[in-house]
Amino acid sequence: MLVREASPAGPPGVRQASRAAQEACSEVASARSGGAAGSGEASGSVSQKAAPPEEGRAPSEGVDPVPAELPSVLAQHVEGHLAAARGMAALVPAVEAAADLIIETFARGGTLYTLGNGGSAADAQHLTGELIGHYKRDRRPLPTVTLTTDATVMTCIANDYAYEDVFARQVQALARPGDVVAAFTTSGNSPNVVSALQTARSNGAVTVLFGGGDGGAAAEHADHLLLAPATETPRIQEIHTLMLHMISEKVDAWAAA
Repeated sequence: MLVREASPAGPPGVRQASRAAQEACSEVASARSGGAAGSGEASGSVSQKAAPPEEGRAPSEGVDPVPAELPSVLAQHVEGHLAAARGMAALVPAVEAAADLIIETFARGGTLYTLGNGGSAADAQHLTGELIGHYKRDRRPLPTVTLTTDATVMTCIANDYAYEDVFARQVQALARPGDVVAAFTTSGNSPNVVSALQTARSNGAVTVLFGGGDGGAAAEHADHLLLAPATETPRIQEIHTLMLHMISEKVDAWAAA
């Protein structure tokens, strides 16, 4: 985002106020430097006393101090992320198999549908962006649809039926044999995700689950399991990003060949 400094130009009153403020600051600085040593007073001026700091604030910074325990908490985030990333080594074959499935789907003229709730919706859209746009290489766009992006459809289904149906009804309308439905979920137990995968299978589509832990209830309806080696939501989402980048790398190279 481009941040622009305020222009010195403006109405006379504004310029005068700005000039007066600058002169006042200059006078204070001059008073502090030119007054009698140790007196805290300006020569021939009123005494300049530092305002007492607000309660609970550092005198020199004027901001709330960082709690002593916070650095250790943040360090735990780093350690947890590294542990989950190291666990990904064993999952490379599963991620590669999912990438091959998606490549085969595109090669046959099929479509990839992605979905998820909240942060997982963002991950679903992230994968779609990498495939319709591109990851690293200039190549043709690949047919991928995220089922969270049509607000009219989502709210219509949620209002007229139930939020549990917002994905399943779209899958029922769109997914066909030869397509892939990929769901992102950290718990694996979101009813709308579970029903979407179940409906996808009923329609003859292949299902992929980006999950964590044991995959929850959604794992029962997944043909391909990509389960992050973690149980905490932040770590699972971080590994999902790694997985979708790994898949994008292979699909990107295939599409650009």
